[in-house]
Amino acid sequence: MEWASESAAVRRHRVGGERRDGPAAAPQPGREALAPEPPADAGGGGARTRKRSAGGDASRGAGTGLSEARAALGLALYLLALRALVQLSLQQLVLRGAAGRPGDFDARQARDYLEHITSIGPRTTGSPENEILTVHYLLEQIKLIEVQSSSLHRISVDVQRPTGSFSIDFLGGFTSYYDNITNVVVKLEPRDGAQHAVLANCHFDSVANSPGPENPWLVQAYVSAAKHPFASVVAQEVFQSGIIPSDTDFRIYRDFGNIPGIDLAFIENGYIYHTKYDTADRILTDSIQRAGDNILAVLKYLATSDVLPSSSKYRHGHMVFFDVLGLFVIAYPSRVGSIINYMVVTAAVLYLGKKWLRPKQKTGNYTKDFFCGLGITLVSWFTSLVTVLIIAVFVSLIGRSLSWYNHFYVSVCLYGTAAAAKIILIHTLAKRFYYVNASDRYLGEVFFDISLFVHCVSLTALTSQGLCSAFISAVWVAFPLLTKFCTRKDFKQHGAQGKFIALYLSGMFVPYLYTLYLIWAVFEMFTPILGRSGTEIPPDVVLASILAGCTMILSSYFINFIYLARSTKRTMLSLTLVCVVTFLLVCSGAFFPYSSHPASPKPKRVFLQHMTRTFHDLDGNVVKRDSGIWINGFDYTGMSHITPHIPEINESIRAHCEENAPLCGFPWYLPVHFLIRKNWYLPAPEVSPGNPAHFRLVSKEQTPWDSIKLTFEATGPSHMSFYIRTHEGSTLSQWSLGNGTPVTSKGGDYFVFYSHGLQASAWRFWIEVQVLEERPEGMVTVAIAAHHLSGEEKRSSQLDALKDKFPDWTFPSAWVHASGHNCIDARSP
Repeated sequence: MEWASESAAVRRHRVGGERRDGPAAAPQPGREALAPEPPADAGGGGARTRKRSAGGDASRGAGTGLSEARAALGLALYLLALRALVQLSLQQLVLRGAAGRPGDFDARQARDYLEHITSIGPRTTGSPENEILTVHYLLEQIKLIEVQSSSLHRISVDVQRPTGSFSIDFLGGFTSYYDNITNVVVKLEPRDGAQHAVLANCHFDSVANSPGPENPWLVQAYVSAAKHPFASVVAQEVFQSGIIPSDTDFRIYRDFGNIPGIDLAFIENGYIYHTKYDTADRILTDSIQRAGDNILAVLKYLATSDVLPSSSKYRHGHMVFFDVLGLFVIAYPSRVGSIINYMVVTAAVLYLGKKWLRPKQKTGNYTKDFFCGLGITLVSWFTSLVTVLIIAVFVSLIGRSLSWYNHFYVSVCLYGTAAAAKIILIHTLAKRFYYVNASDRYLGEVFFDISLFVHCVSLTALTSQGLCSAFISAVWVAFPLLTKFCTRKDFKQHGAQGKFIALYLSGMFVPYLYTLYLIWAVFEMFTPILGRSGTEIPPDVVLASILAGCTMILSSYFINFIYLARSTKRTMLSLTLVCVVTFLLVCSGAFFPYSSHPASPKPKRVFLQHMTRTFHDLDGNVVKRDSGIWINGFDYTGMSHITPHIPEINESIRAHCEENAPLCGFPWYLPVHFLIRKNWYLPAPEVSPGNPAHFRLVSKEQTPWDSIKLTFEATGPSHMSFYIRTHEGSTLSQWSLGNGTPVTSKGGDYFVFYSHGLQASAWRFWIEVQVLEERPEGMVTVAIAAHHLSGEEKRSSQLDALKDKFPDWTFPSAWVHASGHNCIDARSP
């Protein structure tokens, strides 16, 4: 009876085993042909059995007889073809040709502006290059445009030099104070004026960065007007989550002006961002044309939109929006997205529930096998993640981190293959030892349903959290479910043969293609960032985790092929071989992380700061004074690759934290001290810049509410940082900066970044300290650091000499510092 419940292929397997193991009588071929084959539908009874052969070997069904070589090759070619389509779609993001009709955006003219501005040289805020030369050039060009403009319009120019302050939670939190910074504002309007306006904003002293809008009408404007759309709510939600340590210039308008807007940026080739390679000639004219076309079209649309006068009515709510391979954008309200998502969930639940609720005599052990298979799938993912993390940690510990930085596919060959091999191994073991005699068709059905269930759970969770990115999970449920209905009949009749595989892969085309498109964007952004993410975050661990996650997603609907195929040995062997060879090459140092190749530079970033520090006690006496070159590598490898070229930079000169001083007593330009804890301090002669900082306590007074008000005054270069650490028994209650509420940085100290234009008066500000208990060490320690970032003051002979020693695959950024630390107590002055 049991024999009749197995497929012909199972019996062939068993007969072959009996012929090998003993003289048992073999059944006649005719009898074999007459034996009924179980239906492919998982609801069919008797689809599996756990009975083992007398010799202890597990006989298993191989009902479809899918060739391993064909399956592996087919899936590999399928993914490669999809990757090629993604690459092809990316090519159309860069246009060919130039502006057409008069009034269109002209990239060649824009490039002329760009090249002239960059030829001025470094344009740091407060430098003559930025405040005078660049501003003068912009005003000249605006005047020429005004002469050529239509008489129907009026152009007015306003050169502003505002002063203000704000707090921001970026990089752990800090406060910024700017004084007399130059803005150039150009207003284009009809001769008879206008009641409403659209602002197009950028800054000419650095580059722009990051994501997108929240307002539905702005999304719709981009959808309707952008000629070459490239936008996704996924990027917006990733940036808003804080996963990427970045922020945008648009946030000022959003947070303090309550003004909606769209933030646009280039994301490609972040390896050269803010380095010597970040030059105008590396920006393709076609890319400028594409960006200009989009910006101009959206501006025209907004300026003439009927929504603009009453835009506040359309500000609430979120939008699901994403481009389709750069061809067009799909956008709809998030509430509509939630309805669609729950409809998809309902369809999946009905499909799965029908199987779970069938009578047991019809379903056999389907429900049990389903949840056991779910456990096996989760175990395979967990062990896959653990495996790649073990490899990543080992690679990091032996000093071979970032081996993939200059050769990205090294990471795929190392971590991607390891993740895939472990997933296949776990399922192969389950097929061999747990699902002993089960029909391959039955198992293929079960594990398809498991993948569908997992994505359905993900869709439900993301939608319930209100995340617009849930549309991706909806795609991973809807299209496979439709594919299942389309292929069910053929699979039931013929198994996993050519027609079924062609239909199956065609049905999976949309989710796999779009996911690969998103994966490209993820690695395009994340990989360069991991080269400047500090000394505390092992980049291999991060990248290995991302690759493991990508492997889990991409393999989800291919797991059933493991059970449909006759064997997986050669596939596992090939993946393991690639992983092992790559691992040995990485450990041997075959892949150097950095490159100075002109076509594709990937430099190592190093900050060199020649500084002189002065520490004072409560009475104002100097208790310590030192000078040296403070060295920071911005990635996990530290100075390990630098030491062979510059032997004096080694572990013997590691910088030590001044525990009693804010931010360890170092002149941080931004509060990234929690990301870069490993730094080096090479003793050097004192540096004496021409425009030294002067910092003094102007007054100290008791307030009626029993706090101590301290007023300070500082003068110095265009960029300075002010640090505060309150002592035990004291708290900082308010200050004259930001909105009046002090904001701490990560670690508990307070960080204030100050910058000013060419003409600025002394910086005067106050803080209030609430003293709960007077202590001998005083109530607060304050420090100021002067950053000399432009002109001859940013250089010293020692700094230049050290900088020249660095190899060409590095980008050492160097300037001069001077800092002072002072302790203040609660006693009257």
